[in-house]
Amino acid sequence: MIEAVMLWNEPNNLSHWDFKVDPDWKRFAEMVITTSRAIRSENPELPLVLGGISPIDPHFINLLGSYGVLDAVDMVALHGFPLDWNHWQINEWPKKIDEIRAVTDKPIWVSEAGVSTFGAEEVQVFGLQRTAELLLPIVDRVHWYSLLDLPATWTATTRHKEAEGSAYYRHYYMGLLREDGTPKQAADFFPQGMGICQWFHYEDHRLDLAVEWLKKLNVKYLRTGISWADSFRPHAEAWFDRQMQALEPFTTTLTLCFTPEHMGIVPHYTSPPRRAEDFTEFALWAVQKYAPAAKTKEFLIGAR
Repeated sequence: MIEAVMLWNEPNNLSHWDFKVDPDWKRFAEMVITTSRAIRSENPELPLVLGGISPIDPHFINLLGSYGVLDAVDMVALHGFPLDWNHWQINEWPKKIDEIRAVTDKPIWVSEAGVSTFGAEEVQVFGLQRTAELLLPIVDRVHWYSLLDLPATWTATTRHKEAEGSAYYRHYYMGLLREDGTPKQAADFFPQGMGICQWFHYEDHRLDLAVEWLKKLNVKYLRTGISWADSFRPHAEAWFDRQMQALEPFTTTLTLCFTPEHMGIVPHYTSPPRRAEDFTEFALWAVQKYAPAAKTKEFLIGAR
């Protein structure tokens, strides 16, 4: 069941939004506001989440607030990886939450928090347990990133690829499961109440394995996405249908992002679209298909 829709992913990270093309994020703001209005007209009860920000930056939230973006969403989401990429320590998580609470009264979710096994599996065990201790008592949703390691033959979704050095290769070791599907040490310590963020690629062969393990770990809350860019692939709708049907048992936040090359200001998935309305059209299609008003109302009544 769809719990919420998230509009974009890491908009203040060049790997996901080209702010060289949109240096003041005004195009991003227009896109979110236009899309929010359309979704609310279709399903006013569906919660909308601002795409998880990375880095955690209160100035960025203030900027979006000045454009009216915060009035268009119900929650603000944060991403943090202090043991792999961020320049702060894991015990600073509560401080990071407070920095955002100081600039918005919107509920805060942590829609990605994770630790790689790049150096040692024991580091991930510590990171998982400490993240749960710090975050589960103070925010409504925590999605661990991720369930599955990225296959070695795939390309990580990051801007500068191998030029990032070891930072790039850490992307391949974020899962609780190895590429071959066997569990790492941290899988034995996954805490109740924590969700998981797991992205699926177009026609991802790992979908059934992921569902099996999400059930084994007693995961209730899931965050995933469907790609606007992928929607132009052959048989994309059939793939999206299969993915969303498989994930129906979970309380899911559905992230919508990635610009089709032919619709971007520049031909890249991080590009702002030439027309905000094009993303709005895709988002409205996704909501009508996977989170229509009747289903959301049924979910909300059942949760009371």
